[in-house]
Amino acid sequence: MSPRRSLSSAPTIRDVARAAGVSTATASRVVRGEDKVRPEKVAAVERAVLELGYVPNSAARGLVERRVSAVALVFPEREGRVFTDPFFGAAVSGVSSALDDAGLQLLLVMTGSDDSGERMRRFVRGNHCDGIVLASQHEESMLDMALAELMAPVVSIGKPPRQRDMPYVDLDNPGGGQLAAEHLLESGRKRIALIGGPHDMAAARERAAGFEAELARHGVTLAGRVDGDYSYASGARAFDRLVEDVVDLDAVFAVNDLMAFAAIQRAKAQGLSVPGDLAVMGFDDIDVARAEAAGLTTVHNPVRTMSAQATRTLLTLIDGGEVAERMIAEPRLVLRTTA
Repeated sequence: MSPRRSLSSAPTIRDVARAAGVSTATASRVVRGEDKVRPEKVAAVERAVLELGYVPNSAARGLVERRVSAVALVFPEREGRVFTDPFFGAAVSGVSSALDDAGLQLLLVMTGSDDSGERMRRFVRGNHCDGIVLASQHEESMLDMALAELMAPVVSIGKPPRQRDMPYVDLDNPGGGQLAAEHLLESGRKRIALIGGPHDMAAARERAAGFEAELARHGVTLAGRVDGDYSYASGARAFDRLVEDVVDLDAVFAVNDLMAFAAIQRAKAQGLSVPGDLAVMGFDDIDVARAEAAGLTTVHNPVRTMSAQATRTLLTLIDGGEVAERMIAEPRLVLRTTA
């Protein structure tokens, strides 16, 4: 993970922050003369500025003067999905916690309609935010084309579309799919099916690819596959199709927890016991999966942690600092009672 290097050897605000032992956002606030910074931190930053010979870039100062002290968290989804899928609540929590530490305001933007590209252009050009955290990436969307034209810094939660170059924080999704396959195989399951996700989302494709590759490595052919759109309803429809098409089905892996819960409910409605007749696994480890009554065996996705990291990366960019181009978190198998 090589960081982007500046063309000059002059110290950056990130160097000042590191020398002072504070966050980049705190160092930047001290340099700008803002209040609400503890005196001991002010003193540490001032010492670091003198020791390093740091001089704020004039262009950066110009940008600072136009700041609105707000960051936009952008979901390219319709409101219905944002407010029903716990993934988005976890992302909001992570971004919000990082902005609280920096004393900045969070703006939540949902751009699920066809004109979202033009609305996004107007939003950023109107100087409503200093930068954007982007989550739930869909490839070749109007929003993506709009972001490519804008100068505002953007950091992605999840891998950005292939045509976009932006820093991102992501999960090793193929590795997570591999963990799920390993567990089902070690549990003795042989007729294993997959409920995949949206084709235009890299995470869904990679989870499925990692899962299928691990099965193939053990000489096991996927018994069936039906894709959903991450929603509970699509998971239910996918499971019903699988039961019709696959004889002696004994395990299902869904690439997110909501579709896994749907599979469990549909299985029980059809008289199947979980995990006796059918093992079911999900992916994400949303809060409800941890409830004793749910007991979902799943792959943990540290959404809050990754969202906070993406936000801190964005704040560094806003302050003119250097950032890593990509940061990859490790998935973790969470064993409960459904598989």
